Amino acid sequence: MAPDVYPDNARASAAPAALSWSLVIPVKVLAHAKSRLAGLTGTVRSELALAMAADTIAAAAAASSVGAVLVVTDDPVVTDIAAGLGALVLPDRPAAGLNDALAYGAAHAQAQWPERGRAGLAGDLPAARPDELTAALAAAARLGAAFVPDADGTGTVLYAAAPRVEFRPQFGPGSRDQHLATGAAEIGPAEIGATPGIDATAELLLLTGLRRDVDTVGDLRRAAELGLGQRTRAVLLADARILS
Repeated sequence: MAPDVYPDNARASAAPAALSWSLVIPVKVLAHAKSRLAGLTGTVRSELALAMAADTIAAAAAASSVGAVLVVTDDPVVTDIAAGLGALVLPDRPAAGLNDALAYGAAHAQAQWPERGRAGLAGDLPAARPDELTAALAAAARLGAAFVPDADGTGTVLYAAAPRVEFRPQFGPGSRDQHLATGAAEIGPAEIGATPGIDATAELLLLTGLRRDVDTVGDLRRAAELGLGQRTRAVLLADARILS
């Protein structure tokens, strides 16, 4: 298993973008999270979901262009962990699904920091790195409304809208096409490479860790090959049967 991708207090190595971002991460109540991790007990699924969410929040907080991380959740354990990582935690008042939670968090951020861009991030990205987020958000600042597709190329892991651009998240099945239909630009290697101030290595161009969301045990194996955040790695080290 690869070593930690970054320490919690690491900052992104890419040059900071001029635009600061408010980043919203919705996290389900742990008892209902990651039901597609077949073969794992409810307790293990909850532990993994919490660890992956915490690693995602830590990566977001360490990205140099992120001014605030807002976690939308009704889970008390997630609330404590997220607050300890420096996130602002909001209850899921809409209680109407992922996109409504994202819009709620973004509206709160817009009221507090209207000069910032608003972005929504999936909460199951244990291999995401701060420099990947910094690079993707820098590209989004140039594009206006933009998104990063997941590793399968059909879903979405990050959606971002610059100031004065409508925030229209379309997360869910087929979300790549739905985001394209709203006029949002897809962020890929060409967009990262064309962004001023980003030292785009070959690895960074691909955004491999950021794109690797985890819904199944197979996804988790692939994320582990890329290098996991310390909390997810600790759960796997404590129970080798998870990836067996």
